Amino acid sequence: MLKLVDVSKRFGALSVLQNLDLTVAAGNVLGVIGPNGAGKTTLFNIIAGAQVPSAGQVHLDDRDITHVKVWDRCRLGIGRTYQVPKPFTHMSVFENVMVAAVHGGRMGIRAAKEQAQHVIELTGLIHRLRTPAGHLSLLDLKRLELAKALAQKPRLLLLDEIAGGLTESECDTLLEIVKTARDQGATIVWIEHVLHALRRIATRLAVLHGGTIISSGAPDEVLADSRVKEVYLGV
Repeated sequence: MLKLVDVSKRFGALSVLQNLDLTVAAGNVLGVIGPNGAGKTTLFNIIAGAQVPSAGQVHLDDRDITHVKVWDRCRLGIGRTYQVPKPFTHMSVFENVMVAAVHGGRMGIRAAKEQAQHVIELTGLIHRLRTPAGHLSLLDLKRLELAKALAQKPRLLLLDEIAGGLTESECDTLLEIVKTARDQGATIVWIEHVLHALRRIATRLAVLHGGTIISSGAPDEVLADSRVKEVYLGV
């Protein structure tokens, strides 16, 4: 479904990604881990269209989308969350999700209302339906990030540290939502530092270090890799 070919990204003299190749098959859940500064956020920005690579190509379903704008990628089926939630704070939960369904999912008002109601129930926010987003707890803000992304009916879902800052029980709640999205057909790429969350759902892990992928494969195999232990786990 998703393929990055020889992707590099430079900011002046600083090279953030270097000749990176990455393939994610439909239906998979790929966890992306790596130390701070490894290039994970830049990788997401390039997949989502917020940044254009300095070299290389991005393909979605064999279509070259390297220079496709972020809003058009959204309409092609790429949804994302942000590590720091970005709601419209003065708007209610329902209004936030409606914006995503109408403008991201290109739905009419009736279909958008049905989709918004569905994902708000799925993410456990029905009791916050009319609450302004600026009044939500961290867990509910994370749920709202997921609801907005899912409202677009994404085929490719990009999760950026969705479990960060949550308690174990709160993390369990979010994992159930992510599993439901996977079971409903979404392909997922997930940046995360909470390894126990990733290991419960990821089919593969990729470790990013110094702008390149140094290990990729089954989660247990990757975490047992001596180089991964050195650069990421500090062993």
